[in-house]
Amino acid sequence: MTPVSAPFGRRTLLAAAAAVGVFGRGATPAQAAQATVRWLHLEVNPAILKIWTDAAAEFQASHPDTEVKLQFLENEAFKAKLPTLLQSPDAPSMFYSWGGGVMRAQIETGMLRPFGDQMDKAWQARLNPAALDAFRYQDKIWGAPHQMALMNIFFNKKLMQKGGVDGSQIRNWDDLLAAVKALKAAGVTPIAIGGGDKWPIMHWWAYLVVRAGGRQALADAKAGKNGGFTGPAFIQAGQLLKQLTDLKPFQDGWLGHTFPQMLGVFGDQRAAMLLSFAGTPARQARAAADGKGVAIEDTGLISFPLVQGGKGLPTDTMGGINAWLLSRNAPPQTAEFLNLLTSVKYQKATAATGIYMPSVPEANSAITDPLLKLAAEELARSTYHQNYFDQDLGPDVGRQLNDKTTELAAGRITPEALAKNIQEAWDLSH
Repeated sequence: MTPVSAPFGRRTLLAAAAAVGVFGRGATPAQAAQATVRWLHLEVNPAILKIWTDAAAEFQASHPDTEVKLQFLENEAFKAKLPTLLQSPDAPSMFYSWGGGVMRAQIETGMLRPFGDQMDKAWQARLNPAALDAFRYQDKIWGAPHQMALMNIFFNKKLMQKGGVDGSQIRNWDDLLAAVKALKAAGVTPIAIGGGDKWPIMHWWAYLVVRAGGRQALADAKAGKNGGFTGPAFIQAGQLLKQLTDLKPFQDGWLGHTFPQMLGVFGDQRAAMLLSFAGTPARQARAAADGKGVAIEDTGLISFPLVQGGKGLPTDTMGGINAWLLSRNAPPQTAEFLNLLTSVKYQKATAATGIYMPSVPEANSAITDPLLKLAAEELARSTYHQNYFDQDLGPDVGRQLNDKTTELAAGRITPEALAKNIQEAWDLSH
């Protein structure tokens, strides 16, 4: 079975869906039409799509009355169009989610349906408890976790050596700034970034908040304590990010570059570092002009630098826990399919690709990528794992956060103005 993914707009959703149906052995379109599971995703990696297609084919072989249709939207289009799609007659049955405030908003507007009553004890027991808890709300289960993510700084060992920098010795923010200066002096672009998508810059600021203020900073801000989002940790994060961006560390044209282009800059060895998710070595290779990118043996990993005097613990981490959510009109077969998709069998297959850390701990044994293993070990030691800020704080605040952190990096606003904007966005949405 060969997976097919096609972008679609609101009026062509059904047409695109018809083009990407996956049929099991012996199944026919007439049989499948009795129940249709529309699966909306944003995955582009052929290895992952092959696994998903295999899962769909296996499910359809045992459910000949059900058709699973894979539907694709690019990341930014997915975020922009999903609210409209969920209210349309052509709403996806299941779709990708980062959880957090965005998921809660979807629940509160009646767009989703819980399926904990279909999730038996065996299914729940095999999932990472923290991953499952991230998708509990109002004492109900709304999502089936399928991957966990951790933000790290990846570096090209050869380019770092050219600048006389030992990446393994970058442990705090001053170390990072010193490395940027040394790389620039050696004619090496220090950091690849995707300013066009904005959220790649936001993650730098958000992780600095975690390092400066720890778990309590965001909890206090949400509760309106200690200055809210204009409190010390948020101002300090902006000041530290400005220290970095004042050094002009990014590639030429960074404000217009997307996340895939950012991966390509790193993969083409045109920048020494980037802040990204676990699984980036496989992604940057695919984005590189030669299809190979930076070799795994030439790639290093840095835990996000500590901040001097910061309240965050070295074991605090930031990343994400992603899941599949069900729309309110999803057929009951959707949850049955998710049980198969998040089984040990398919979680191991996913882990073996070196792209994702699975949400089923038993599947970690299938990880062979050495950098992904390091990330999994760091995540296992985590004392506090913060979800991506733009997801955690909800869609309205998230948009402002992405916009304003990019403006700060471009030198258009101050750290104080950024903090004020986020507080105003939070007040308006609450």
